[in-house]
Amino acid sequence: HCSCVRPEAQSRISQAATGFRSLGVVPGDCVALCLRNDIPFFEAGIGAGHIGAFRVADDWHYTLDEFRYLMIDSGAKVLVIHADLLAPLRTGVPEGVTVIVVPIPDEIRCAYGLDDELTKMPEGALNWETWLESFPADVAPPAEIPSTIIYTSGTTGRPKGVKRATPTPEQSATSSAMLALSYGFAELLDRPSEIVTAIVGPIYHSAPNAHANFSFRSGANIVVTPRFDPEDLLRLIERRRITHLNMVPIMFNRLLKLPKDVRTKYDLSSLRFVAHAAAPCAPDVKRAMIDWWGPIINEYYGTTETGNVTFCTSAEWLAHPGTVGRAIPNAEIRILDAAGKE
Repeated sequence: HCSCVRPEAQSRISQAATGFRSLGVVPGDCVALCLRNDIPFFEAGIGAGHIGAFRVADDWHYTLDEFRYLMIDSGAKVLVIHADLLAPLRTGVPEGVTVIVVPIPDEIRCAYGLDDELTKMPEGALNWETWLESFPADVAPPAEIPSTIIYTSGTTGRPKGVKRATPTPEQSATSSAMLALSYGFAELLDRPSEIVTAIVGPIYHSAPNAHANFSFRSGANIVVTPRFDPEDLLRLIERRRITHLNMVPIMFNRLLKLPKDVRTKYDLSSLRFVAHAAAPCAPDVKRAMIDWWGPIINEYYGTTETGNVTFCTSAEWLAHPGTVGRAIPNAEIRILDAAGKE
């Protein structure tokens, strides 16, 4: 079960921007998104960006305390949330925040085994669909859409929201080149219709979020999956003729655990470029994936704060098992001691 981001999304994104502006959202404000993988993540997130607002990606697995902290710390003016997620988190919404509730689509209901009682629209809730349709599509995007604010626990204590300043044109070009290299889009940016990618990780995470948003900006064909299932992915690759994927090593582990007859019954010949990152990949796992899918497995390494800084092809990894590659163009890597000396 999956859904696709279609051209009419542009109109709905503009309607969302108009709607957020009517709620008093201005450039520099935050719109929080507590959503599973679903089309409204694009509509609301990019719509907020069209009026210069930051989107804040909420981990919908958060406890009430964690959710309340993020909402207060980010100062979000609006919360867009799936219907079944609101009840356990409602008391964590600060006073004055407008809550817009997204109905649960069938593919998410099926993927998570949600019953009708759990997914029904809360009494008196502002429904995303009817709210969105009440606004005209008349907001043009700015030259630069603000980045998503990802909360990361890379250091001690509470997670910190990574908020990037609006990039200069040069910075934006460098960032786009880095992402295009990482996702295998570099040679196809002038013909993005040849790219068919799938969002297989939670979009609230840094790497899937960056991949999803860059794929949209690039004009790629995007298939949104509600959650990762190994055989479903193989089926999806065959049915949708997926060409590019962005994955994490645990997905490789689960794919390799499928029975051999399952792994071999699907046509995966459409795949051209598979990237992975976000966690170490065991050498035997990576070698097995290269043996199975071919030398199309690529790796990048970076952080939420900096973006990606190294890149490695299958050939480079096979020559140096365990490497995460060399520094990408325009990235500088230094190793410092405890005193900060190189």
